[in-house]
Parts: sequence; C-alpha cells; structure tokens
Amino acid sequence: MSDLPLDRLSAWCETRVPGFRGPTTATKFKGGQSNPTYQLDAASGTYVLRRKPFGQLLPGAHAVDREYLVLSALYGHGVPVARPLALCTDESVIGAMFYVMAHVDGRILWDPSLPDIAFDQRRAYYDEIMRVLAALHGVDVGAVGLGNFGKASHYFLRQIATWTKQYRASESQRIDAMETLIDRLPARCPHDDGRVALVHGDFRIDNLIWHHDQPRIIAVVDWELATIGHPHADLGYFCMALRLPRNPALPGLAGLDRSALGIPDETALIEHYQALTRRSAIGDWPFVLAFSFFRLAAIAQGVTKRTARQCLE
Repeated sequence: MSDLPLDRLSAWCETRVPGFRGPTTATKFKGGQSNPTYQLDAASGTYVLRRKPFGQLLPGAHAVDREYLVLSALYGHGVPVARPLALCTDESVIGAMFYVMAHVDGRILWDPSLPDIAFDQRRAYYDEIMRVLAALHGVDVGAVGLGNFGKASHYFLRQIATWTKQYRASESQRIDAMETLIDRLPARCPHDDGRVALVHGDFRIDNLIWHHDQPRIIAVVDWELATIGHPHADLGYFCMALRLPRNPALPGLAGLDRSALGIPDETALIEHYQALTRRSAIGDWPFVLAFSFFRLAAIAQGVTKRTARQCLE
C-alpha cells in the first residue's frame, strides 16, 4: 500500500502536470533515497515523484525544490537528466513538498564491480561516467540560470563548516575519527584556485540511469546536494565511493583486483577526466578524499538519527 494520498495527488497532477490523467497508483523505488521516490502509473503514462521525508527534518536538508531547479536548468543542455514536469510546495497535498518528472526507462547499476556487464565493456562504462562528469563541470552556470545557485569561492571550507554543523545536529555518540577530521580539515584546506562548477554532490554509480544495452548514461538523478562549488569535490566523491569496502548499502571496490575485473584504476580515471576537462593540476588529492569521507560520514549520521526518530514515532 502506498503512503501517498493518491486521490489528492491525482487531482493536483491533473491541474499541474501537462496531459496527466488519473487514476494513479504509486510504487516506492527500492534503495535508501534520502528523498523517497515513487513510480506513478497513471492512465496517461508513467511518471516519477520525489518528495521530502515526512516528519521533522534537519534545517536545509532534503531540498527537493533545489533539485527541481537544477533539472529545469540542465534539461536539454548537454547533461542527461529527466524532464521536470511540476513542483509542489504546498505540503497539504501529500504531507511534504514534492516534484514530478518524466520517467526514464533505463537500468541502474548498483554494484561498481559491474557483475552484469561483459568484461570487455566495463572500461567503456567508466569512460562514460567521466564523460558525463566532465560535461556537468563544463556547464556555464550563468547561461543556464544557476549563477546564484551557490557561492563561488572557498567551497571546501564552507562545506566543512556546513557538514560539521549538520553532524553536530544529528550526533548520537562521540566518534574520535570524526573529531580528528573536524579539527584538521579546515587547516588542510587548499588555497582557492578559482575553479567553479555546478557540482552534483552525490555523484555515485547508483545515481546514474543507463541505456539498457549500451554504455550510455541517459539520466543523472538525486540532485539534492547540488550547488556551485569546486569540481574536484565530485571527482573525489566518486573515487571515494570506489574505495569503500564491499557492503550492501554502498558497495565499493576495496580489496578487489580492478585489472582482473577490466575496470580502470583511480589514476586512469583521473587522467581521463583531466583530458576531457583540459585541466591537469589536481592539488591535494588526499585532502579531497578525506573531505569526501567526512561528508559521507556526516550524511550517514543524519540518516541514522532520522531512522532512530522514525522508530520512536
């Protein structure tokens, strides 16, 4: 049974989504989306709805309105995204802010080891990931209407402050490793080199929708953390995810022989990205990776607190 009030949702969609006709059924997608996501099957076709979680949330979190703004800006401008259809800021409709977008018929590759992809095709999939990431970082943010989407300088320092605040707001116990990062990361921040791009903020293999039979990305999803920032944040976050241990939540490639799998190593990925962006200097790569792990840990702490609160409700 859906947790959405389908009658009210259908009535709203029929007045806001072009061509929409009910009745409607809703099926929640699997996975740990911070913003719950549903497939809507209506008389007029298939759509996707993404909403804020119900209940009390951390300030600034789960910004589906920012996601919708990014989709609206990027659609048709060289970065594959789903077509945005309508945004609802009236929480009385379903109990939370939400938006509706077109359904993209493709596949999600949950495991970065690509067990369902032929050995001789795996490098092509990773090359495509770097191609799309480079295309994203090449977007002229002013030209697509995102010039005021975030501050243009000192991205890493501002992000450390933001995620430290978010971590403290959801902290359940002292974690010494996090205290060390909170203490050391600000002093380790590299000098602002002036590079500015639209960054996704959660650029992982499972946030990409692929063509069913080709190494071609047809949509990048989950833009909740997107902002104006330093492009190396996305590159570092993607490489950080590949370094994670094998686990059911975010399976990484730690401990696996990438060469035997036909998957390029980190150096090859970075070099390919550099060639596509025509940029050579990476700077303090260990800092970028440490920052990425810090962000992921802060995000995970927020998920932990929200889950614990829901269990008590």
